[in-house]
Amino acid sequence: MTARAILRYPDPRLRQLAAPVVTFDAALRGLADDVADTLEAAAGLGLTAPHIGVLQRVVVVRLQGDPAPRIYVNPVITEISETLMRHEEGSLSMPGVRAEVERPRAVVCRYQDLDGHEQTEQAEGLLAICLQHEVDQLDGIFWLQRLSRLKRDRLIKQYDKLHRLS
Repeated sequence: MTARAILRYPDPRLRQLAAPVVTFDAALRGLADDVADTLEAAAGLGLTAPHIGVLQRVVVVRLQGDPAPRIYVNPVITEISETLMRHEEGSLSMPGVRAEVERPRAVVCRYQDLDGHEQTEQAEGLLAICLQHEVDQLDGIFWLQRLSRLKRDRLIKQYDKLHRLS
């Protein structure tokens, strides 16, 4: 389909709650294709429909070695592990800055596929981190909100400086 423009921080749409998908049709498939194409063009790991300005609960994840993008419609994290891990995160909406975020090491994610069928996936490590990061985005939680105020303020200043110079 088409790679679309990615919203840039601090666009207020990045902090809005995405609406559940209720219609599973060609338009949804087109949206999922656009999110996947945009993710590929940006060389990222995960992207949501809200990142391209569409406030619907659609996530695409593609990790190195994945033969095709993983598409999650209406994903919900239903279980989290007690074991935590730290991983460096960033956002295609805020290029050039990254920080370590601590999240559960493993999750169970319930979602629908493009035909509306319920699915459940157990994920560990990087996939679990990506799913949590992207589901947060669908819930209007931008990844910076997972950082301390001091780290968040420092990264925002760094981002502003990077983009003033470019």
